[in-house]
Amino acid sequence: MHRVGFVVFPGFQMMSLAALSAFEFANLAAPEAFYEVTVLSESGGPVKSSIGLAIETAPLDDTAYDTVIFAGDLKGSAGPDEVTEFVRRSAMAARRVASVCTGTFVLAQAGVLDGRQATTHWIWARDLAARYPKTRVEPDRIFIVDGPIWTSAGMSAGVDLALGMVEKDLGPEIARLTARKLVLYHRRGGGQSQHSALLEIDAKSDRIQSALDYARRNLSSRLSVEDLAEAARLSPRQFSRAFHTETGQSPAKAVETLRLEAARVMMEQTSHPIEAIAEQTGFADRERMRRAFVRTFGQPPQAIRRNARVLP
Repeated sequence: MHRVGFVVFPGFQMMSLAALSAFEFANLAAPEAFYEVTVLSESGGPVKSSIGLAIETAPLDDTAYDTVIFAGDLKGSAGPDEVTEFVRRSAMAARRVASVCTGTFVLAQAGVLDGRQATTHWIWARDLAARYPKTRVEPDRIFIVDGPIWTSAGMSAGVDLALGMVEKDLGPEIARLTARKLVLYHRRGGGQSQHSALLEIDAKSDRIQSALDYARRNLSSRLSVEDLAEAARLSPRQFSRAFHTETGQSPAKAVETLRLEAARVMMEQTSHPIEAIAEQTGFADRERMRRAFVRTFGQPPQAIRRNARVLP
């Protein structure tokens, strides 16, 4: 039985507990139960989360754990001193030590991230780098595995991290079955981006939203302003003015953003040739797509694909 210790402290974010469901459902997907999970805290007993709900915990002690995972809170706290010491002990005794979201600050405070790559929620990445300059912060990764240390981005990314552990322990088929039981589309690779361009374009009216929906469905087409205006049932001039007012960007820029998002997802999740992806997402040719990737993401499509294939 593989023992997992999940460490919380007062004010922990409840969503971080979602990672534990991956181990629970892996036990159901595997031929026999593989994981034994214990939730831990400094003194044991009930510990309140940031939303006020409490969870019963066991106290930190000298029990041997194969995997120890540290939850975070909404403040980027380093946690109590006893938790910091437990991180150090775990780093020496456990097979792997991990964090969910701002739990990375707990690991950094203990010094176990010195000289290592790590990630956290993008909102906290700059603060993490400033407070712990010896940590090599990667602000746009779902999760990172650096030796025995695993760190994840936002709370939901903790599920991806846990599924990565399941794949490492039990193989890709059990990980796939576990993801299916969790009703997840797929397990995201650690190298995938935290950001979605689709969340950046905030259309406030049905007409502009209709134009964006039309663009998403027809990325391989030319998508002129006239095409989008017709989808929105506005004149080109009215459409351009309304679009900029609602989204803060031009229609052409938004279309490129949608194309980049679609192309990046295809680079991360498929093995399609780059030329085919460029054609399907409306970039017309490989070089034009490469320039757009470098300008927006700071790296070419091949690097995006390599990062997405990073496995534990």
